[in-house]
Amino acid sequence: MSVATEFRQDGGPSAEETAWKTVHRVVFPVDGDTDTLPLYVDFDPARRVVESEASGTKRSLLAMAFASQRSDVRADFVQGRRQLRLPAHRRVSFGTYFNAFPASYWRAHTDVQKVRLSIELDAEATVIVYKSSPRGSSNRVQSMHVTSDGATATCELSLTSFADGGWYWFDLVAHGTEVTLKQAEWSVPEPEGFVPGSLSIAVTTFNRPDYCVKHLRTFAGSEDLVAVMDRLIVTDQGNQRVRDESGFEEAAAALGDKFTLIEQGNLGGSGGFARGMHEAARDGESRYVMLLDDDVVVETEGVLRAVNFADFTRKPTIVGGHMFNLFERSVIHNFGEGINQYRFQYEPVGRGERSSHDFSASNLRTTPWMHRRVDVDYNGWWMCLIPTEIVREIGLALPVFIKWDDVEYGIRAGSRGYSTVSLPGAAVWHMPWTEKDDTIDWQAYFHQRNRWVAALLYSQYDKGGRLPLESFLQDVRHLLSLQYSAVELRNRALADILDGPSHLHRTIGSKLPEIRKERSKFADAQVTKDLTEFPPVRRVHLPKFGMFPSRPKNFAQTISSALSGALRQLRPVNPAALENPEAVVPAADARWWRLSHLDSAIVSASDGTGASWYKRDNVRFRQQLLTSLKLHARALSRWDELSGSYRQELPVFTSPEAWTPTFEAASAVDEQKPGK
Repeated sequence: MSVATEFRQDGGPSAEETAWKTVHRVVFPVDGDTDTLPLYVDFDPARRVVESEASGTKRSLLAMAFASQRSDVRADFVQGRRQLRLPAHRRVSFGTYFNAFPASYWRAHTDVQKVRLSIELDAEATVIVYKSSPRGSSNRVQSMHVTSDGATATCELSLTSFADGGWYWFDLVAHGTEVTLKQAEWSVPEPEGFVPGSLSIAVTTFNRPDYCVKHLRTFAGSEDLVAVMDRLIVTDQGNQRVRDESGFEEAAAALGDKFTLIEQGNLGGSGGFARGMHEAARDGESRYVMLLDDDVVVETEGVLRAVNFADFTRKPTIVGGHMFNLFERSVIHNFGEGINQYRFQYEPVGRGERSSHDFSASNLRTTPWMHRRVDVDYNGWWMCLIPTEIVREIGLALPVFIKWDDVEYGIRAGSRGYSTVSLPGAAVWHMPWTEKDDTIDWQAYFHQRNRWVAALLYSQYDKGGRLPLESFLQDVRHLLSLQYSAVELRNRALADILDGPSHLHRTIGSKLPEIRKERSKFADAQVTKDLTEFPPVRRVHLPKFGMFPSRPKNFAQTISSALSGALRQLRPVNPAALENPEAVVPAADARWWRLSHLDSAIVSASDGTGASWYKRDNVRFRQQLLTSLKLHARALSRWDELSGSYRQELPVFTSPEAWTPTFEAASAVDEQKPGK
């Protein structure tokens, strides 16, 4: 490895160093939140990976030993956005999610051959630079002893050995006096003729005006972000208007002409983001458009890193950010997602990768699987930067209201030769999916229809691989769980699929009220917040041997439980069970193997806000099962025809020309709303 180390007293660049671009600054949270601080600083630098991934250990044993010791997290060390004070004889590591440098991602997607670390200190200290391997083992690279007040230590580090994974980071060790890290940053050489890009940020919102005003304040408060941002475009599709929110006018004024507010009827996330993409791409000013959810907390440095990374990629590249849990701030959703082509379902990718990793329990340096680069098929649109060149070439979002629009776009871009990167160090905090089960509410329609649309467009397996069978079995599972409303919506979704691609734009603004009206007719969809309104529980048939059904432990038990539950669905319902529920079932236990053995039950909502009275209906079970079977058979028999039709029409219904009348119709509907 080629390493050059230099110390300067004035902190100014020498002539030969003027062509370096800062792409990744070391930053800290300034709100004193100790839950997020482990993402920036590791206060226990003694922790090391005990066993690498190669030896079969998924998680460091030593990391688990320290998992409960969070009392050493010191928010008082943080002195500002880029400054940290370290007492004498203390040591901290910046081998953390936000402050380590993701070397392997730069190695894989750019032509950058080296990176320069620059650190400015105010007192004597030692800086120790480390690198990691794809297996998660760490190696000491360089030690720099800084002796002068105001000295800047720099070292140039090669990126050639990071083909499969690995990071760079540094530890800071104070000597006999306290030392302040004034600033630290990672820079890369600028190529000849380098011109940095700018971006528009597109936010789509529905009845979250408070979050949107926070976005305006966040962006306006970051001078560095404002400098690279052409416009913040907020597409408001709700009836609780952003412009009516307290503080809106002041926040909007702070951004001035860099803020655009668009109001239109509700076209869902895909319609709102398509509008933002269209506005950013057609004015020709921005090189990038960043899609951002309305209900997120933004780390503005991550936005800058995404732009900087995109500026250096070999060809236009979609650069996405990770998602952290808004309620558990140190927990990441996952490190990247891809498509299982056989099932045609999205899932985490990467060897050893898993969802919901807590950095406060096991930080970057103690998590071996996180050091292998994760290559993805798409990135969620909670935070996703897309070059406007790609938008102009492959079109806008799929007109599907919500669900699978971000997945499909990543696959579409990939089919045209454009990669997607989920960039470590760029992230937002978002409400977790675990707070509700949206596969059984009104979104069941969009989950079903849009997964089928995406599979018809891109599945590489004959007849969609396992998708048709899995889809039918999911209907059976819902029926055994007495979730008739979900099956009704899923059947409607398949019927619309069979109608062909013309229904997408035609129904995007009207489908939601239609399916909500239909769903409201079902008992399992009616949520009661006051649980005392339900009649008392009376069990008509006692459980066999006094034992309630439990999750099957093997395939034989699964088949046995499913068959016995299915046979029960064909029998008449005991009238007494319609007068009094037979059981109260928590949301976590509301599974087919439990509910299929009951005639009725009070089932709590997954978000804890209320409960529904599920009631078995043997007639409806037979009708919906038969309808599902017929629809799946028709879809399977027409697979090739439907696939050809959707693929042929894809460039049409994702084009600005197709979207423009939809935008205009939505705006016309919006103008007719009361109060307009």
